Amino acid sequence: MEYTKKGYSMEYRELLAGIERFGSTPEDMCQQAIGITIDKIKERVIIAPWWEPDVFINLGNEIIFLSDSYDSAVKVWNIKTDNFEVTYIKTGIGAPVLTDVLLALGLTACKRVLFIGSVGALDSKIGIGDIVIPEFSVCGDGVSRYLKGGVLNKNDVFGEKTYPEAQMFHALKSITQKFCEQNNIRWHIGRNFSIDTIFAQFAYIDEIVQMGCNTIEMETASAFRAATISNISLGALFSVSDNTMLNKSLYSGRTLDDIKYRKKVRKNIFPKIILEALE
Repeated sequence: MEYTKKGYSMEYRELLAGIERFGSTPEDMCQQAIGITIDKIKERVIIAPWWEPDVFINLGNEIIFLSDSYDSAVKVWNIKTDNFEVTYIKTGIGAPVLTDVLLALGLTACKRVLFIGSVGALDSKIGIGDIVIPEFSVCGDGVSRYLKGGVLNKNDVFGEKTYPEAQMFHALKSITQKFCEQNNIRWHIGRNFSIDTIFAQFAYIDEIVQMGCNTIEMETASAFRAATISNISLGALFSVSDNTMLNKSLYSGRTLDDIKYRKKVRKNIFPKIILEALE
């Protein structure tokens, strides 16, 4: 298994050159993509498509909202823990906006990012509320083609695998295993597929499973690629929200007990994994 930049031909300097050519500065891009100034971003960052810090217990001693308004599309908090400070960013759902945030983080002091979010299971042995650590994500999104470099119409990246940073991946595995064993919670290694649609995905589930994937979500194929380009170490931590193979999709079939258990694991166990992974 490779955890290298092989196949990632786009260079960060090419992106910056394009920005500067059309009259913008790095400061402009950070302000517009994230909503705060470059100097407010810490070395450690948590990035979440949808969750806000209040879904967790004991994530930090002090949580300060940094965005101009709670109506901001991207919301940012600073979290103080016993040992460090971390920037928490809620990007909104989908690869494009999350990718823009990650690329903008390359302009800041950020060195490590932990992606946290929901994932759908494509394996009947993976339960709702289980924890998944992805070892790779298969590209099924559109934004990744703009991170490949070269000529766009000769640059289809569909089906390519992208990877988390090796050290973060292995640390997350070890930390997750420890806390899951202590609390009798199931966890799995994910072979993920990143897609742009929920509504239309069901027509392609069999094909996606045949690719060897056991989970599905929307952001991490482009996130792993963007982090590599931006020279940021990134790993991902998933909470299983649904299981299509058991007819428990996001649209139907899940029980109240399923949802309650998932929220309990996320609230109580995720903070422990997050804080140790970013230590």
